[in-house]
Amino acid sequence: MQYSGKLIQGKFLKRYKRFFVDVCLDNHEIVTAHCPNTGSMMGLKEEGFLVRLTQNNDPKRKLKFTLEQVNPGTGWVGVNTNLPNKVVKEALEHKEIPELSHYDIIETEKKYGKNSRIDILLTNSKNGETCYVEVKNVTLSLKDKVAAFPDAVTERGRKHMQELTEMVKKGHKACIFYLINRTDCDKVTLADEIDPKYAEAFKEATAAGVICLAYSAKLTETEIKLEKKIDVTYG
Repeated sequence: MQYSGKLIQGKFLKRYKRFFVDVCLDNHEIVTAHCPNTGSMMGLKEEGFLVRLTQNNDPKRKLKFTLEQVNPGTGWVGVNTNLPNKVVKEALEHKEIPELSHYDIIETEKKYGKNSRIDILLTNSKNGETCYVEVKNVTLSLKDKVAAFPDAVTERGRKHMQELTEMVKKGHKACIFYLINRTDCDKVTLADEIDPKYAEAFKEATAAGVICLAYSAKLTETEIKLEKKIDVTYG
């Protein structure tokens, strides 16, 4: 997925009121950018970290900059949670995920479960098989080269695991898809010390037949795209 233009670089100053970050651009101008991430962004908020922003000069926007990537010193991390679904959808359209390449109909934000919407619903038009795909953006790393999810307690994430399990019980396919949105990790694990209930729901879901896939992302100044499949480790 191509960004709207080349990203603008600066240094992280502070995050506040959840959706605002102050950044010192390379030209020394200090700007306030929108932070499109409601998570904790653990390990990504230290003053001085390099960041990359997009710029939108639409006069209707209150903030013309958006935080896209943070570099904690080990590599770039994609923090815009509005993009992972688009990245995975684009990869599916180009048949870049072999495990899901036999589906030819791709729909997004379809209602399912208890007042929820699935990120991506896949259908095989030849045999009618469906697969419910929930995409998670992974930005946390607790140890060298290993990403972890979640970065905070997530009741919503646990609900998603339970609803995917219900879809499997009803005879559908279901997949939890972790986009490892970091360039410095080659494995991913459950952060069960942060949210043991999510880890428990994950294990119950995979035991019931929910597929777990994890792919790393390639992040540059101009694009973000799926790169390669990586290992998932959990107890």
